[in-house]
Amino acid sequence: MGTSQIGPLSSGRSDSAADSRSDLESAAALRTPAFASSAFKPQRWLRGGHVQTLAAFFLSRRFALPTAERRLIEVEPGVPVLCHCHWQKDRKALTLIVVHGLEGSSESQYVMGVARNGLAAGMNVVRMNQRNCGGMDHCAPTLYNSSRSADVAAVAQNLVASEGIPGFVLIGFSMGGNLVLKLAGEWGSDGPAQFRGVAAVCPAVNLADSADALHEPANRIYEYYFLLQLFRRFRRKVRLFPAAFDVTRLRGVKTLRDFDERVTAYYCGFTGADDYYSRASAVPLIDLIARPALVIHAANDPFVRLLPDAREKIADNRNITSVEAADGGHCAFFGERDGDVAYDGRWAEREVVEFARQFQ
Repeated sequence: MGTSQIGPLSSGRSDSAADSRSDLESAAALRTPAFASSAFKPQRWLRGGHVQTLAAFFLSRRFALPTAERRLIEVEPGVPVLCHCHWQKDRKALTLIVVHGLEGSSESQYVMGVARNGLAAGMNVVRMNQRNCGGMDHCAPTLYNSSRSADVAAVAQNLVASEGIPGFVLIGFSMGGNLVLKLAGEWGSDGPAQFRGVAAVCPAVNLADSADALHEPANRIYEYYFLLQLFRRFRRKVRLFPAAFDVTRLRGVKTLRDFDERVTAYYCGFTGADDYYSRASAVPLIDLIARPALVIHAANDPFVRLLPDAREKIADNRNITSVEAADGGHCAFFGERDGDVAYDGRWAEREVVEFARQFQ
């Protein structure tokens, strides 16, 4: 099962003949060698989008990570998020900021896998919980959603200010992938000097299509799981903040799109689900990404698909390397082992760290 790769990592170039030498030197400083991804070869007994996706859910691992520093970082007044920070002895090492997907947390298996690999590579790793996640529902009457890229920015800026980290890479999975790509586009060429690059695995950038894909008969098991978790979380928020949330908003909700229409959009400042999906998507900002980026996607991901508009923008941005594997499912990528005792076959978790190595 092969992978296709499009687009070397490079900085954008100006077509103006009047560019100054200093501008050219600045652009050269941002230019990095092209990242060459390894080919993904699925395990012979774990082939197919659904098989890979379900295996990632059911085949859990144990991780022996060093004790993390628990840090509360305020992303807006009165709204803290919980981050688990793993530091090298020299905290000036490159830092990976890892963002989970819908109804995940800093304890999600893929987040822990990236943390293990990053620490072994000599990097700091910050496992970020999105607001409400990681047991933080009680902290504020607010909900997380796919538009909150500013939360990721607040965490990165806090780490730069408090620790003086010289460089960081953003890594996101699924919903988290949309968030980090969206932020990279919002920053464009004006992001923090310490921002080195961004990697996204199965990024849910076409939000409306992903929500509708979850309602397809073959994907209802995933939609049911997400709705079960979202219902539990929202009812918990109602109990904690009865003046802020109304449980009757759940009446008639049978799909993820229904939930986003009646709950997410209603409480997060959108006019409806379509407005939310449009404004939260990273797609309109992909062409503004000015730092090296890696996008990993599986052609047989059951419910996160890259539509032509996203594919075109990714292909046209010279800063983005796009890797599409024929197999891999959703954020799974169970691959054949290659003899390296430190490699457990979780290909995407390895690739994002290998991508980050170029900035060390």
